[in-house]
Amino acid sequence: MAMNPIGAIGTGQTSSNPYGSYYSAYYGNARNYLNYRQMMPGNDHNSVNSSDDTVKKAGRTSAPSECQTCKKRKYQDGSNEMDVSFKSASHISVKDAPAMVRAHEQEHVANAYQKAEESGGKVLQASVSIKTAICPECGTTYVAGGETTTKIKYPVDKKAAEAMAEDTGLGKMFDASA
Repeated sequence: MAMNPIGAIGTGQTSSNPYGSYYSAYYGNARNYLNYRQMMPGNDHNSVNSSDDTVKKAGRTSAPSECQTCKKRKYQDGSNEMDVSFKSASHISVKDAPAMVRAHEQEHVANAYQKAEESGGKVLQASVSIKTAICPECGTTYVAGGETTTKIKYPVDKKAAEAMAEDTGLGKMFDASA
């Protein structure tokens, strides 16, 4: 009997997820998100790194395992927050960079929430974007950095708002002509 990819009637599937057999047939035993390299023939589905780190890619000057650019790449924080990591430049391996950069950007998010709480404000939005690039020497995709964007709403002081309205003359005079 041919397998019905959506697990409909007649497949013998008793699972509550009708797509379960289709997913496992296509993705294997993978437990996490996959990228395109994991789906290429010859790579096992649970490994992120391919076994061709010693092979030089076409149009590149070195193999990923011999790349001096990747070995010398350093990361440094450019913000004015003094209590976050990477204030001085330091090297992170290509494999560890995604997790380290995400953790660093999370420090900025935590600082935004702390700053809002101390001032009686409220964090309206906090987002992190991770930037990637391709190494010109070996062609490896690497994390080039990250950026945190936050929006905090602070309470308005009533006296300051009234003083500003008085200074601008708002609502004091009405000129009309017929």
